[in-house]
Amino acid sequence: MPERVTVLPDDLRADVETLWRYHDLRHELRVSDVGIGLGSHDLGVATHTAELFRDGRFPRIVFTGANAPTTVERFPRGEAVHYREHALQLGVPGDAILLEPEARNTGENITFTRRLLAENGIAVETVTLVSKPYQQRRAYATCKKLWPEVDVRCASRPLPLDDYIDTIGDADRVVTMLVGDTQRITEYAKRGFAVPQDVLESVQDSYRRLVAAGYTRRLI
Repeated sequence: MPERVTVLPDDLRADVETLWRYHDLRHELRVSDVGIGLGSHDLGVATHTAELFRDGRFPRIVFTGANAPTTVERFPRGEAVHYREHALQLGVPGDAILLEPEARNTGENITFTRRLLAENGIAVETVTLVSKPYQQRRAYATCKKLWPEVDVRCASRPLPLDDYIDTIGDADRVVTMLVGDTQRITEYAKRGFAVPQDVLESVQDSYRRLVAAGYTRRLI
């Protein structure tokens, strides 16, 4: 098995940092009706959701996510289930957490969470989406498409790129996911899955160079 690359190569840094900055929406957070932790391979999403709950940013959490090929080994009982268990360990009371264990993509995360909240009689006008840093922009665009009436803000653990790579332990994986999410900004809008967003020429240039460098495993 090839050895994991745990440090970002110098020749990629400028382009990776360009994509990293693009996906960070830098939303100013405010108190919202619910915090939605979007399932993934990154347990830091659950950590940050719990931190925001303890800070009083929202009174209720929904963890949403089944499994994907990238998460089934780490979270065999499902992303949302493991997120909930982690949040409980961090002191979040169980009655503050709702579980949505069926969603297998971001669109289903939004759609199934919306349905779950309605089934529980919970009125929602404001939402905080908590995700991996490079998922912010795609999550926002998906929510605006599928749940346009809510005021949505996005949040992620406030880590610099190198610190985030350290938490994941795999620089290639982070770059591959960044490239894949960048492609999805335009492709998902074309397919009607998300609202369109501007993509700066500098972002497009960095994306093309990273694709040419071989970071293609997450491309559609």
